[in-house]
Amino acid sequence: MSPFWLTAFADYPAAAYRPAVAHLQRLTGWQLSDTRGVGHEFASLLPPDGDDFLRVQRLADGPARIHLDLHVDDARAAADGARSEGAELLADKGYQVLRSPGGYVFCFVEQAASRRPTTSRWPDGHSAILDQVCLDIPADRWQREIAFWAAITGWPLRPVGGEFTRLQQPPLPVKLLLQRRDDSAGPVRAHLDWATDDRQAEIARHQRAGSDLVRRFPQWTVMDGPIGTYCITGRRPD
Repeated sequence: MSPFWLTAFADYPAAAYRPAVAHLQRLTGWQLSDTRGVGHEFASLLPPDGDDFLRVQRLADGPARIHLDLHVDDARAAADGARSEGAELLADKGYQVLRSPGGYVFCFVEQAASRRPTTSRWPDGHSAILDQVCLDIPADRWQREIAFWAAITGWPLRPVGGEFTRLQQPPLPVKLLLQRRDDSAGPVRAHLDWATDDRQAEIARHQRAGSDLVRRFPQWTVMDGPIGTYCITGRRPD
């Protein structure tokens, strides 16, 4: 049962929630929806067209994190399949909350979505959009974790060089990238990636929005700010 949509969910503890969400709004240029949920803990970032694929959650406890919602036709059936591949079911809330074999929390949901938003074009003419979640996988959990994600999505694995493997997924607004960490400490984590056709212009825009440049690599730049650590890549945003 392959997902027909992916949503990136940025989760922040209460003290960090407001500055992080304001930072996300500056970086995306998108409006924040009304809150929802029993404790008004959920909201969406709304692109000017298409269906949303970036949401935020105010956590009652625990550290900030990025989790994924996988949109499927039958969440319980998808969760059963994931459990057979080694996932742990954490909660059934109508949507299914699970933990991967490597310790990454994600959800199966049944919300409809299909309209891919257009890429943002900024006043200086360059284009960019948040379009990827990268799972940072400890070295000792790498083989099992990438096999798990291929199994629960039905998307084949495609190594793309060095420490990276990609899932061959349909053209969804959120891409899923798998990165092998050098260390074996802790669970699988995740970070957000922006794609742009002018990396230097996009770096400067993020710095004006309150981010710090951490380190440059040939194909991506590591940034940090109220939303946490993330990357700006040179992939084409279209």
